[in-house]
Amino acid sequence: MPKAALHLKQADPVMAAIVERAGACKIAYREPVFETLVRSIVYQQLNGRAALAIFTRLAAAVQASPMTPEAVLKLRPQKMRTLGLSQRKTLYIRELARMTRSGEIQFEQLPDLPDAEIVEHLTRVKGVGVWTVHMFLIFALRRPDVLPVGDLGVRMAMKKAYALEELPKPAEMEKLAAPWRPYRSAASWYLWRSLENQGAM
Repeated sequence: MPKAALHLKQADPVMAAIVERAGACKIAYREPVFETLVRSIVYQQLNGRAALAIFTRLAAAVQASPMTPEAVLKLRPQKMRTLGLSQRKTLYIRELARMTRSGEIQFEQLPDLPDAEIVEHLTRVKGVGVWTVHMFLIFALRRPDVLPVGDLGVRMAMKKAYALEELPKPAEMEKLAAPWRPYRSAASWYLWRSLENQGAM
């Protein structure tokens, strides 16, 4: 993504220093499918290593690649709990599976929708909040201009990089990020790298 890196370096001297240290932007993308959103739910509020271990156990238990709603719903909730999922995340993943199976959530339509409509569509699922959808937009749908204002890592990185007294609130983040458009997704990746955060997705 050399165009994004070049834009960020030219648009913002603070970001230029971060880009210089991190090098080329190498976002690891996933497919915009059911399994990827399940993965995002598993990763909520966990460090990357713990989340990966739980997701790996879930994927093995489901015995379907890619993971399907039907395969998830064949697992008993108690079995899902033994894999390391909390009661709440078990409920969220089963709810997503039920809504996908019924057609209320249609992953095949998402690539054609604007970001705001995707947020509205997916947050109908209990346990799928705006942060989770922002991760899906960046890492699965490859949308170039997403600023995940609810992401703690991005907020911490902005506080550090811009020498702010407190963690920035969404309005302040939007203002600081205005020069990064239309590459705020790449900028977010660079901010995560500036904290050496290896568990973003």
